[in-house]
Amino acid sequence: MNFIDLRSDTVTEPTKTMRDAMYNAKVGDDVYGDDPTVNELENFAAKLVGKESALFVPSGTFGNQLSLFTHCKRGDEVILGEDSHILMHEVGAPAIIAGVQLRALKTNKGILNPIDIKNTIRGEDIHFPDTGLICVENAYSNGKVIPLSNMKDIYNLAKNNNLPVHLDGARLFNAASYLKVPAKEITKYCDSVMFCLSKGLCAPVGSILAGNKDFIKKARKKRKIMGGGLRQAGILAAAGLIALQDMPKHLEDDHNKALLLGKKLCEIPGINVKLDDIDINMVFFKINNTNYDMNSLSKHLYDRGIKINGPENGFMRFVTHYWITIEHIDYITACIKEALG
Repeated sequence: MNFIDLRSDTVTEPTKTMRDAMYNAKVGDDVYGDDPTVNELENFAAKLVGKESALFVPSGTFGNQLSLFTHCKRGDEVILGEDSHILMHEVGAPAIIAGVQLRALKTNKGILNPIDIKNTIRGEDIHFPDTGLICVENAYSNGKVIPLSNMKDIYNLAKNNNLPVHLDGARLFNAASYLKVPAKEITKYCDSVMFCLSKGLCAPVGSILAGNKDFIKKARKKRKIMGGGLRQAGILAAAGLIALQDMPKHLEDDHNKALLLGKKLCEIPGINVKLDDIDINMVFFKINNTNYDMNSLSKHLYDRGIKINGPENGFMRFVTHYWITIEHIDYITACIKEALG
């Protein structure tokens, strides 16, 4: 059965163009710097986000954790949102890999208050850890896009306090599409940025960490420590190049499909959709009937060729992507309506 998969945009399969590029990729040992396709990808990615240098890494979590590992010394404190991906969904890796402490602040749907950050930066005291890094996220993992004005305020605050800013830009190009700006207009408000190639951009594997030359030089060695020194990685980088060159133009369609899905779910009695929060390709909703067994919905849809995740904190999340069609959306909503009776 060919499933309709709404669990995430990580489920996207590579396009035929990507598969052809992977088959024909020129390769070499990337640890030695000999892989021409990886080098091309890193150079292209760095220019795309307005940074001096870039590094190909296995995953988004790897890239975020490598950034913390490179920016910080052990025992530093990292300021970030309490609902950020780095804190909520990266398995406690900051404590394991970088040995840092996370200082979590409340956000307004992902927007950090610069005043809260300012009040959280540590002063000189024998009892205090050093503040080592501020982490922001755009697009946020709740599907919201953060205004550039907020990112600018945080970046200026960080510079006034001699602190670096890392951007978790897993869905950076979704945010750029929503804001209708080039990605570098977002990344100019950070010192390092991680962005994924393997979500809505459809590459099978990989993310990019970008920053200045000195930062990436340090990160390259720490990538080796983390076990991320790949060999003939050009086979994967070839798909990453296609992802960055060809796929961002399709993201607006993914966003429009998410909005259509959200509107159609609103028409089903008993479903409460966070319609105003659909900035990118994510739809969050609740089923109002607290007695309804969500496992039953998952099974009902699975039996009809649709894969979904269970609820988190009471909310379901559906994610549209390149391989979801308008016809799929009609079928999905019909199946849900049938399930809820």
